[in-house]
Amino acid sequence: MKVREGFILKKMGTQAVVIAIGSASKVFNGMVKLNETGELMWEKLVEGATREELIAAILEVYEVEEEVAQKDVDRFIEKLKKPGIIE
Repeated sequence: MKVREGFILKKMGTQAVVIAIGSASKVFNGMVKLNETGELMWEKLVEGATREELIAAILEVYEVEEEVAQKDVDRFIEKLKKPGIIE
């Protein structure tokens, strides 16, 4: 997976958000708030991580069952695919 050009992570105080800049802001003019886990997954997506690599990253950092990590990753991917933030 890949983050589309024009989407960046910004910190607003302690809150991490994904926003569109440049021409991407013509298509998406909102923001997506990320929690700590979302921020970790975003950083991995910027590097081009696969679904499996995102799951592995969560399992490495958090003490959760693999099934929980899979569901969290799938929800996160869907949240970013719907508005076209990732491809």
